[in-house]
Amino acid sequence: MVFCIIERAQALAWVLVLVMVEAEVQENYSPACREFMYMGTPPLGLEDKGLKKICQSYNGKPRFVTLYDTFDHIPVYSAYTFKRSDGAKKVDVPWIFEDAQAVLEDYSNAVNFERGHLNPDEHQSDPNDKAATYTLTNVVPQVREFNIGPWKTHEHTIRRRLNNYCRGTAYMVTGVTTSGNMIRRHNIDRVAVPTYLWSAYCCIDYDRNAPFEERTKFPAYAAHGLNQKERPEVLEMSVQQLENFLKSVTFVDKTFQIFYDNCVPPDNGLHMP
Repeated sequence: MVFCIIERAQALAWVLVLVMVEAEVQENYSPACREFMYMGTPPLGLEDKGLKKICQSYNGKPRFVTLYDTFDHIPVYSAYTFKRSDGAKKVDVPWIFEDAQAVLEDYSNAVNFERGHLNPDEHQSDPNDKAATYTLTNVVPQVREFNIGPWKTHEHTIRRRLNNYCRGTAYMVTGVTTSGNMIRRHNIDRVAVPTYLWSAYCCIDYDRNAPFEERTKFPAYAAHGLNQKERPEVLEMSVQQLENFLKSVTFVDKTFQIFYDNCVPPDNGLHMP
């Protein structure tokens, strides 16, 4: 009888989670979901029939957006707005997964990898925004040494920088490149393993009195890191340098642009496209 009660309670918990969570595939992002991208514009130059635009909602409200690869079963990028945060993690959230994506079992025997967030909960402050990040459409297999080492350090660096010097909204896009390596389950390719992780932010309203070293990293800056065990590192660079790098190593086309108009502050009269 006790086991029956426990099973029913667990089933009810999952029903409640599924009611609260919605990963809506959209042909074009709705106005509410475009708010997570600078000037309401997603990165340009990423088009493929296997890529799906997802508006990630939680508890009845859009939280961020993801471009998801249904063949590789990983996100190409997640785009979100950074929220001023103390860096605390929400640890009591069950993982969320839907059809046509990776499942927890895909990671269970992949002992060299961890589930790495593209939109990390440390970059959110509201409990619901944090909870929304725990979906498998927002994570990729990260080599453990890279995830807990330089990539974690980079996420903390960006959190502190934007906390201290971004005065307005900070728009972030974090994504991956792949090169054919896969996690296999039952002798079937299941989840692509990223070669590089990359990230960029855009904050046009920032502290002009910030220290010079920090001020040079506004209104936009970027980074990439090699997802490997031996001597992993993350390199910071301009957004244009990152775009040129991605054009050389992945399938983006010549028009690829992470932020609308390269995150140049608009003139007064310019409207959202």
